[in-house]
Amino acid sequence: MKKRALAGRMVHPVGLGCMNLSWAYGDPPPHADKIRLLERALDLGYDHFDTSNIYGLGRNETLLGEAIMHRRGDFLLASKTGIVVQGAGRGIDCRPEAMLAALDESLARLKTDHIDLFYMHRLDRKVPVADMVGALAGAIAAGKIGAYGVSEWGADHIREAHAVHPMAAVQTEYSLWTRNPEIAVLETTRELGIAFVAFSPLARGALGGELRDPGTLWDKDLRRTMPRFDQDNWPKNRALIDQFDALAAQAGITPAQLALAWLLAQGPHVHVIPGTTSSAHLEENFATLSLDVPAGLLEQAGTLINQDSVSGPRYSPAAQASVDTEEFA
Repeated sequence: MKKRALAGRMVHPVGLGCMNLSWAYGDPPPHADKIRLLERALDLGYDHFDTSNIYGLGRNETLLGEAIMHRRGDFLLASKTGIVVQGAGRGIDCRPEAMLAALDESLARLKTDHIDLFYMHRLDRKVPVADMVGALAGAIAAGKIGAYGVSEWGADHIREAHAVHPMAAVQTEYSLWTRNPEIAVLETTRELGIAFVAFSPLARGALGGELRDPGTLWDKDLRRTMPRFDQDNWPKNRALIDQFDALAAQAGITPAQLALAWLLAQGPHVHVIPGTTSSAHLEENFATLSLDVPAGLLEQAGTLINQDSVSGPRYSPAAQASVDTEEFA
């Protein structure tokens, strides 16, 4: 599969989401294993690495700064700002002064003088869009970032921001079982010439071919707070997943490869950033780029798992409150 445009350069449309090397899904692997996995990703050809200041409260950026910055020219580096810790919970702070201070802190942790793509991690409804975008446009002019993007913004706010300064990318959860971008954001990005970066493209591991019982997850695993993995919804979703796994097996590919191939077929501006702590999965995901998956199989997958067939919302009400992306009625 040909490379696709992102933030002013051409990259493979399968990138690496680095979050779970430091936080969220299970107990992170030993430090030396993380280093080896990131080096292996570079050797395989991964050229898009995605992190954030909030992943492990800076630890993920520090990891990338140690592990791969000696090959800085080989990849596009993306990070984010805007989600902040507030007491026992989290909030959103995209005030210009807060974002610019966070940017300097990220640059120091990453051991680089520029970030190629810098996202506002969520919409800050307390700050005018023009002020937020203006601050990042200033950072572009200063050479600290190459381009800016947004994460989990709705179509109207994307258009508003893009009119202030051209936006390079929108990063939003998108997978066979999370179709919200299809309401408006996917078409908006296509129309405006903005790259679309799908996070959690394997449905937070549900479509990775291995998760069978969420009850076996680590106590602090983020998925324990997500309704689709609870005891009411998971049995119904597991039945869909079993059928999905069978589809992939009949085609001689893995479930993860079928899920990623389906996403990449949704438009030439679509990128995916699956995360993993496994070298085998790292290789499996990247190998999707060399597959020629029949259109009929992709259609079957999309008909099987979609917003109407999946059971349960993607987030709890508290988590959903920070998301601007449109919801199905």
